[in-house]
Amino acid sequence: MVSCIFVQYQENSCNSMLTTQRKAAILDALARDGQVLAGELSTTFGVSEDTIRRDLRELAAEGLLQRVHGGALPVSPAIAPFERRQDIESVAKRRLARHAVGMIASGQIVIVDGGTTSALLVRELPADLRATIVTHSPSVAVALAEHPLVEVILIGGRLYKHSIVAVGAAAMEGVSRIHADLYFMGVTGVHPTAGLSTGDFEEAAIKRALAARAAETVVLASSSKLNAASQFVIGDITLAQTIIVEKATALELTKPIEAAGVTVVRA
Repeated sequence: MVSCIFVQYQENSCNSMLTTQRKAAILDALARDGQVLAGELSTTFGVSEDTIRRDLRELAAEGLLQRVHGGALPVSPAIAPFERRQDIESVAKRRLARHAVGMIASGQIVIVDGGTTSALLVRELPADLRATIVTHSPSVAVALAEHPLVEVILIGGRLYKHSIVAVGAAAMEGVSRIHADLYFMGVTGVHPTAGLSTGDFEEAAIKRALAARAAETVVLASSSKLNAASQFVIGDITLAQTIIVEKATALELTKPIEAAGVTVVRA
């Protein structure tokens, strides 16, 4: 009886070790290839797709990947709380913000999303710029309060504390009254097939609404957001007309985006 228990213990330990090794290999493949497919993993490891789906489910619960139909994508670190995101890639984000500011012409109506990159963008606005900034971010509005020539329109609603932006029915009502020249959209994930994504359902909805009210939507995408995905889809990659990336971004990350018809600008 004791030997049977010992054998069972050995088998459970072996299975546990194999599972750990398999999960590590899945994460290695994800880092190498940018995506994994359940069917291919099943063949590679000689286990059922149900087993692979369980592995992916458990890895997703640990925040190590983002499950999508048929497999998984890298999870975006940009879903971290606002305070922690402020220190992520701050130098790169500042370069993206400076390039974005150069796209704004005098007299334009510009929608500026919430987020850490947007906070940097408004700090870079020249003092002689005369424009109207529409935002659903109280942080962005306050940062512009002392700008001498920029008129600020703040859209209100329920405060989504993670990103410090207004969402909900009241915000959607305010959005519907706007015709803007530019919309600088904040996202947590940019992927050629999974599209533009973020970490909250209502936030995704208001971003779609804002994009519909602008002549051009521009996404500022630091490297951590590229080829990554979050839980809620804002829209296809083509919802943006322009995506600004870091100058050193690998061509294999930008070519699929350009192939979809989106302009990629390096800053």
